[in-house]
Amino acid sequence: MRKALPFFLLLLTVSLSAFSQAFEGKVTYAMSYKSKMPAISDDQFAAMMGDTQEYFIKGGSYKSVLNGTLLQWQLYPSQDSALYNKMSTTEAVYWLDARSSNDQVLKAELHKGVTEILGYQCDELVLTCTSGIQRYYFTSKLPVDHALFARHKYGNWFAYLEKARAIPLKIVVENAQLVSESVAIEVKPMKLEKSLFQLTTGSRLEKMPF
Repeated sequence: MRKALPFFLLLLTVSLSAFSQAFEGKVTYAMSYKSKMPAISDDQFAAMMGDTQEYFIKGGSYKSVLNGTLLQWQLYPSQDSALYNKMSTTEAVYWLDARSSNDQVLKAELHKGVTEILGYQCDELVLTCTSGIQRYYFTSKLPVDHALFARHKYGNWFAYLEKARAIPLKIVVENAQLVSESVAIEVKPMKLEKSLFQLTTGSRLEKMPF
């Protein structure tokens, strides 16, 4: 299972702020998986990663909370360059340098008005990467200030935001290990406390062991 961890994190990591106010609030996603690994079934991926993700964003900070049995939450504070991950198997919080790219985007293709999600007409951005294909579906009505995430190279997050500048409402990631799909089932604008994006005082930090 440890060998699969990098792909789990990549999934999580699987805006037009100049024209409108950046979105602040929560997006809830339904998640599903198609495994390409003989040792891990679709159901095992779903159990470990969860089938629901709550994504909170405020300015240049975000936090993802999952209902799986392995990865509990992921945190990116705006004042930091680290991506923090909390696993259920340890009390430690693992961190990695979000400025380090673990992938390379070879080609980016934008397709206008591809689908509708939750009443939003969405464009599609397809990133062809060394790791596989990443598809993002988004609307300019849910903008993100992409400049605040310029240091977030990990998972191609800035590569996506630099072109889309918006919250994704659907993400499909395909690589050699699996195909994962996250689809928004609720978008809730709301004011969030800064404390939501802070580590608990006294948290034991360890560098991600890969």
